This record gives sequence, structure tokens and C-alpha cells, in this order.
Amino acid sequence: MSKLAKAMQAAAGNAGGVDSAVVASQGSSPYIRAYKWDGGFGTAYSNPSTLPGSQTWGVSFHPDGTAVAAAHISSPFISAYPWSNDGFGTKFSNPSTLPGSGGKDVDFHPEGTALVIAHEASPYISAYPWSDSGFGTKFSNPSNLGQSKGQSIVFHPAGNAVVLGMELYAPMFVAYAWSASGFGTKFADPSSNLGSYATVTGCAFNPEGTAIAISHQGAPVISVWKWSASGFGTKFSNPSVVPPSTGYRVAFHPDGTAIAVAHTSSPYISAYPWSNSSGFGTKFSDPSTSPGSNGRGVKFSKDGADIAVGTVSSPYISAYPWTGSGFGAKYSTPASFNTPVESIDFLGQ
Repeated sequence: MSKLAKAMQAAAGNAGGVDSAVVASQGSSPYIRAYKWDGGFGTAYSNPSTLPGSQTWGVSFHPDGTAVAAAHISSPFISAYPWSNDGFGTKFSNPSTLPGSGGKDVDFHPEGTALVIAHEASPYISAYPWSDSGFGTKFSNPSNLGQSKGQSIVFHPAGNAVVLGMELYAPMFVAYAWSASGFGTKFADPSSNLGSYATVTGCAFNPEGTAIAISHQGAPVISVWKWSASGFGTKFSNPSVVPPSTGYRVAFHPDGTAIAVAHTSSPYISAYPWSNSSGFGTKFSDPSTSPGSNGRGVKFSKDGADIAVGTVSSPYISAYPWTGSGFGAKYSTPASFNTPVESIDFLGQ
């Protein structure tokens, strides 16, 4: 099932009956926080009884809402928990073979059958089968590894490819075919890449799987390539108004009509109309109430009615209604968000 189909299903009502929620990774204890979501922040869920234990960079809900995973800096580098309307369950056992280094991002396969993590030391990417029992035996590493620290990770909406963003060395991101057996052949690098020292901080496919967006250091901060069964295609033209500083995370709207990037200088988040034929449209107006500091994470809700951005200082997370015209008035933020938010994921609504 594609991400767009899942978003439509979620908007109609989660098939498993799981309430809408938002989860965020954080820089200090408890390292992960979750709230009910209903057009704004609702009641906070209790923290997990076993915390991730260190700064958490990436979070991801299982597609059917039965689990949530977090990538974090210290061993075991990845933690996963059952999820229900009561929130976090008892932590799943660690994988028998750990990623081996600091976890930076995590993503579930669209069918929920696997989990990938980007991490800081070779092989930079690790993948595991996933079931109701948790982690399976680690898949073999890809035969052609990336060249530097893994920073971001995403599955293709059809589940047949995975993209890893990296640090320091060109081409800065690599893509592999994916099947039930794990990693397949590495796709050819794009003909135009970011050059050296342009760390990739975020990766996102559009819902149709026909474009791959990258947030990164250095102008133009956000770059998008066409994508097909053959891999990377032609790069789309840069937006006419380029974000002013390093991009951290990128997200497409669930219906594919907009794209947003969090970045380190004011206005801290930039959003654009998106067309699969022509790419970026004219930048949307900035939110009337700024997120207030360096943007680090960004995500649209599953039904596309809201957007949230994580930041490094108070209020640490800002959420807004989203319409065809862009940002609405900022929702109130719970006071318990009191440390930097690095990434965000929505469930349900």
C-alpha cells in the first residue's frame, strides 16, 4: 500500500482503531514524547518505562499503528515499543545484531514488514525484518556501501527501494533496490549531485513515488530529483526563493501538492506548492507566528490538515493548520516540550 493510500485510509479512520497521535524525538530525557492529536496537541501519553537512554534523532510509527521506533546515539542505537491507544508498551527486545553505532534516523517499510536505520559508522545502514514480535535477524548489508555517516533514511512508497542520506562525501546519498530478501543492487548515482561537504539531513519521497527530495547543507538547501523504476532521473529546478540556511528534514504533503523543509535560519520553515510535472511553485507565506529557532524536523499529519516543525529552543515544537493557502494560526504547544525536537511523526489523522 502506498503512503498516499495509507493517508487516505487514515483520514477515513484508522483500520486498527488506533487514535491519532504525534510523536517527537528529543535531545534529552525522556528522549521521546507522544501526545494525542486532534487538530492540536491533546493529552500526553506516559513516557515509556524503558527510555531510549540518549539523544534521539529519528522516530517512526509502524504503518498500522502497532509500534513506534526511535533511533538514538547510544547503545542499542535503536529502540522499539508496542503502541496502542494507551501509548507505549513494554520495550521490544533489542535486535540480536545491533546497528553498531549512533542511530540518526529510522523508517518502517510501507507494508510494515521491515525496519531500516541510518547510523554513524559502517555499514551506515542496517535493516531488520519486523513482525508483531519485534526485530528479526538482521538483513545482510548492501554489497555497495555508502562512503560516510548515515544521517537520514526513507523507503519508497511502493516498498521497492530505500534511500540513505550521508555526511561529508559526494554523492551524499545512495539508493538501493529493496525486496523481501533485503537490499538489492545499488542504483546509479544521479547525474547532478550535491558535491562534497553538503551533509544530507533528510530524505522524502512524494506520495506517488515519482520524486525524491533531499534536505542538506548549503544552497539550495532542498533539492528534488525525478524517480522511476530505474532510479534517479533529472533534477528539478531549485525554488525561486531558496531557504536561507542548512535544511534539516523535508516532507511532502500526503496528497503531493506541497513540500516543506525545516532550516536553521528565520523563518525556520519554508513551504512550497509542488507539481509532479514542474516542481516547486511560488513559496507560501511564512507562518504568522514563527517557530522561533533553528528548525530541525518537519512533518505533515496523515490527512494533510496540519503541519508540525521541531526546533532547538522554546517552544521546541510548533504546529499549524494547513490549507491550500499554506499555514494557519499556530496551535498551543504543551509546556512539557522542553528540549530540542529533532524529528516528528504522525499516526492516524
